[in-house]
Amino acid sequence: MLTRSLLRATVSGSARAAASRLSRLSSGTALADYGKLVFSATEEAQYLSAPVRAALADARASGKPMSKQHANELASSLKAWAAAHGAVSYAHLFYPMRGRIAGEKHDSFVVMDFATGTIKEGFTGAQLFHGETDGSSFPNGGLRDTHAAAAYTTWDMTSAPFVREQTLMIPAAFVSWNGEPLDEKTPLLRSQEAVSTQGLRLLRLLGDTQSKSVITKVGWEQEFFVIDGERFRARPDLIASGRTLFGAKPPRGKQSSANYFARIPLRVRDMLRDAQAEMWASGISCATLHNEVAPAQHETAPIFSITNSAADQNLLAMDILAEAAHRHDLEVLFHEKPFKGLNGSGKHNNWGVNTDTGANIFSPGASEAEQKRFTVFVAALMYALNVHGDVVRAGIATPGNDHRLGAQEAPPAIISLYTGTLMEKHLANVARGGPLHGYTVENGRSLDLGSCAVAKVKAGVEDRNRTAPFPFVGNRFEFRAVGSNQNIMWPLACVQTAFADGLKHIADLVENKNVPLERAVQQTVAESMRIVFNGNGYSAEWPLEAARRGIPNLRTTPAAVDTLNAPKNVELFGRHGIVSAEGVAARQAVLFENYTTTIVTESNAMLNMLRDGILPACMRDTTAAPGAAGALGEFASRKAKLYEQLAAETLKLEASLAAVNADAPREAAFQALALAGQMETTRAVADQVERLVPHDLWPYPKYEELFYSHHSEAPRV
Repeated sequence: MLTRSLLRATVSGSARAAASRLSRLSSGTALADYGKLVFSATEEAQYLSAPVRAALADARASGKPMSKQHANELASSLKAWAAAHGAVSYAHLFYPMRGRIAGEKHDSFVVMDFATGTIKEGFTGAQLFHGETDGSSFPNGGLRDTHAAAAYTTWDMTSAPFVREQTLMIPAAFVSWNGEPLDEKTPLLRSQEAVSTQGLRLLRLLGDTQSKSVITKVGWEQEFFVIDGERFRARPDLIASGRTLFGAKPPRGKQSSANYFARIPLRVRDMLRDAQAEMWASGISCATLHNEVAPAQHETAPIFSITNSAADQNLLAMDILAEAAHRHDLEVLFHEKPFKGLNGSGKHNNWGVNTDTGANIFSPGASEAEQKRFTVFVAALMYALNVHGDVVRAGIATPGNDHRLGAQEAPPAIISLYTGTLMEKHLANVARGGPLHGYTVENGRSLDLGSCAVAKVKAGVEDRNRTAPFPFVGNRFEFRAVGSNQNIMWPLACVQTAFADGLKHIADLVENKNVPLERAVQQTVAESMRIVFNGNGYSAEWPLEAARRGIPNLRTTPAAVDTLNAPKNVELFGRHGIVSAEGVAARQAVLFENYTTTIVTESNAMLNMLRDGILPACMRDTTAAPGAAGALGEFASRKAKLYEQLAAETLKLEASLAAVNADAPREAAFQALALAGQMETTRAVADQVERLVPHDLWPYPKYEELFYSHHSEAPRV
């Protein structure tokens, strides 16, 4: 984190302020106050008594409630710490089934003294641990209603509270009166428990008697676009939907690869440094900042951490980025495909599995025991993606991600596992009855660059495949298919539930059917080899090959979400205690409704732009009038015909929008899918029209302005 004074001020655009910042960075004080706004283990040791720390540790490990005395003492100490950092209120921070938009209600630090009947300053254990709210006003898929609305928030004790904007923020889960999850976090927490439970079974079969839990961790890579704020406000489509609904391809896009890892434009650089300072203060490591492939596209990434805490940090980082941008009159676009024809934005999840004793299970290691353990757990992952690939696909199904998957530099909608060629050979040998050990990444090649000026480079044993949705990257797997605007809790809950089922499958073969462990793994690998694909996921041949293998290609959100309530998937979530059958149906309804709402909102925005701006511009274009001779006459005639075609497509779009009228969420979503097709047809004509209407008549900023207008400007703050 940068210095305390810098946290209270925005980053100056002057040379003097920049030099001062560089001086602080070079002097080694940049991280001096890292995490100062987080109630971490360090603060616990400082503010909590030994008995309270022990009680809290026991509650985290066992789930048992703390005594009232200890809970009240914890709350009082937490309030004292928060007040020292400017907090005047507290809020349970939870994530309803609406993606990354949090729920938060700010309550002041006041309590009733029932002995005297007076109000006084305070914060109790009951207020820290629990809250109550209306569950019917959040997306719930029928789980709550106005006459049955009770819902509760409860602190996620493994995700540290933090102070933000004078409020003590308490990461929380959100459930209905009967305990049904109404949020994104509860299924994630339950999936982590399932992985630990089933993972320990396999570890015991492997001879590990020391590990007490299996822990999933993730390091996210957040991609996003940054554009000028004034031009953002001049685009009604960006305001309404986060993506451009019109936009002709500009002369200069990403053709020259000039943006990737290039110098960050000055205005954006200062905004990112401003955001980085706040992230550091909030305990988010923000280890990486760089330009991405497309113009105006960027990325930030932290060091990995425990999955639920990492998910909380990702959502906080997105808020920090958006608010920092506003201070610099910029706008961050998290939509997966804000600009047609350019790279979309993803959120690669570098997902790993560890034991509480420190072992990295997805690192093959040098010993036979480590390599055997690695193969056992990879076999479980193969089973997960082979049997439950539809669940994993449903976890990343959003309207925005539909535009990205299978497009520029994004994996296809086909869920497969990239292992690398050497691991594939090892697994094929295992499937034939070979030993589980033998695969390692310890013996990487050394690359001699032919000059004494540079050191030799140690290359990995496997190449890197950017076209795969789930590739192996040396000591973890990278879930690349997650969309940039998504809350990663639900996608990872789907992955981890499926993975837990793979672990259970192998353990059951051994414990319930007396199959030797090695044979159980060999059998599982053999049955799951179809899911391994190490080729080019962008190729036209892969969908055909996937179909031949029987791997589903669920290309749209309605198709993917439609599989969620298949009997095997309902049983999967129920078997591991993640979500009940009623809960699965509710979540499916919410996902369908979100798709429909998004498409209808976009189509209304598109119609408004056509009626208010684009068609009137066509009508004002006198160069489209007949009368010119020769080539100019042909040009004018072609313009007039295109303008007429656009007007006709606008009427078709109106009719398609009116046809989205089903009451049932599923039927409405598939009607909206047809509407999305008409939107694409209308856009194709409008983008041709954009090239023909004179520039001074076109009503909205074009792609070139959105990409580059802020790149040559000095900082405004």
